[in-house]
Amino acid sequence: MKKIKFLDWYVKIGVAAAIVGGGMELFMIKTGFYDKVTELEAEKRAWENSPEAEARREALNPWRHLDTPAKKSS
Repeated sequence: MKKIKFLDWYVKIGVAAAIVGGGMELFMIKTGFYDKVTELEAEKRAWENSPEAEARREALNPWRHLDTPAKKSS
């Protein structure tokens, strides 16, 4: 069986990365980050489905004049 070079180094890096990642997750949970992101995402989705958003998408579509004849002919 072949021994992996620097196995202890890889283990140390893995453990350090897990500790840092866990600390970041704990910080985000304790500060209410996930609650705020969930609220912002819900507001964004509600706005995207609103009539105002549809009107803005249609107004900003540079091909809206090119699409109109294709829709009429079909």
